[in-house]
Amino acid sequence: MKRGFFTIMAAQFLSSLADNALFVAAVQLLRGAQAPEWQQAALVPMFALFYVILAPFVGAFADAYPKGTVMLVSNGIKIVGCLLMLFGGHPLMAYAVVGLGAAAYSPAKYGILTELLPASQLVKANGWIEGLTIASIILGVLLGGQLVGPHIAPQLLALDFPFFDTSIDTAPEAAICVLVLVYLAAAWFNTRIPLTGVDMRPLPKNLLVLLPDFWHCNMQLWRDRLGQISLGTTTLFWGVSGNLRYIVLAWAAAALGYSVTQASALVGVVAVGTALGAVVASMRMRLEHATGVLPLGVGMGLLVILLNFITNVWVAAPFLVLLGALGGFLVVPMNALLQHRGHNLMGAGRSIAVQNFNEQACILGLGGLYSLSTGMGVSAFVAISAFGLLVAGCMELIRRWHRHNGSAHGTELERLLDIARNDDLHG
Repeated sequence: MKRGFFTIMAAQFLSSLADNALFVAAVQLLRGAQAPEWQQAALVPMFALFYVILAPFVGAFADAYPKGTVMLVSNGIKIVGCLLMLFGGHPLMAYAVVGLGAAAYSPAKYGILTELLPASQLVKANGWIEGLTIASIILGVLLGGQLVGPHIAPQLLALDFPFFDTSIDTAPEAAICVLVLVYLAAAWFNTRIPLTGVDMRPLPKNLLVLLPDFWHCNMQLWRDRLGQISLGTTTLFWGVSGNLRYIVLAWAAAALGYSVTQASALVGVVAVGTALGAVVASMRMRLEHATGVLPLGVGMGLLVILLNFITNVWVAAPFLVLLGALGGFLVVPMNALLQHRGHNLMGAGRSIAVQNFNEQACILGLGGLYSLSTGMGVSAFVAISAFGLLVAGCMELIRRWHRHNGSAHGTELERLLDIARNDDLHG
């Protein structure tokens, strides 16, 4: 891997670490304010909101400027969201602003991989970036849980600044102050990302012309016989896993009587498994074999339902590791295949924006449905059953869709094999 790749990894790790710790702090902030349960559940879809609204524009923005610069600006927007949360903004609105920064960050983060690396290294690179992203989820959720917990929060609140009243007097507010520093560290790494030498694609004077262009790119991926399978799989995976982050918190409170700090550890356990699966996939899977992982999605959905029958943490922990590992092994080759197809069809930034639009629209839709059902009194156990059945059923449909297009897939995968071999010989 080139040296610049590891700078990108460091920036991504810190930014994602802060994103996930901030989620826990925001949940605790709402609970401390006696906000209704549906508002806590709504944090997930609110984070996804700007991914969906701005999807036609952020990909073109990422392709128009050096991607390190785009990532730097995006981290600045996240800091603004933190400050809004600290100084009177509603946590849902402030977290949506952080989601705005994340929406702009993502096309640059993934798009730079296709600019920096040959196709033969994309699965390995995705293993790295997904592995570190999942590690940041583990540590971020744990960090957020500890920052609002009874051990660290009092020490943070005890810090006194002479001649300056910070007005920070709750554990979540103290945690958010620490996370602003983490975002600043990520921004410093953004300034160290090297230029790739790829020609920029200038933004049009009238940004509205990007709407039909985005729609065309979206349809290109959905009509492509490999793009549609990889896009359908990643859309479903991230739509469900994005909402499971909160559902596991709710399940741990209902089934185990856990606090936010305790339950955050179980969210981290799922992420441990996902990281292991991602690493194994990066070592064992090649781009031309990516579609072979589709049956794992059906099994993952069925396993989610079994969570309802677990009431002991010593059973729950290894079970959640297994669940996460299946997801990690599934998503890494699917992401790599989707990036490869998107890069060839429309450019890295635009293809990642299309991917984000579909995935975040799924998170937004499922999260909105879960938030609505929570407001109507539906329990976490019923929601988990519904999510599990949804995953298993949709993944079975995608698997059959792949078999229906089998001959076309075979031809294209043979071509990918030739590309990967040529890259290995000349890269």
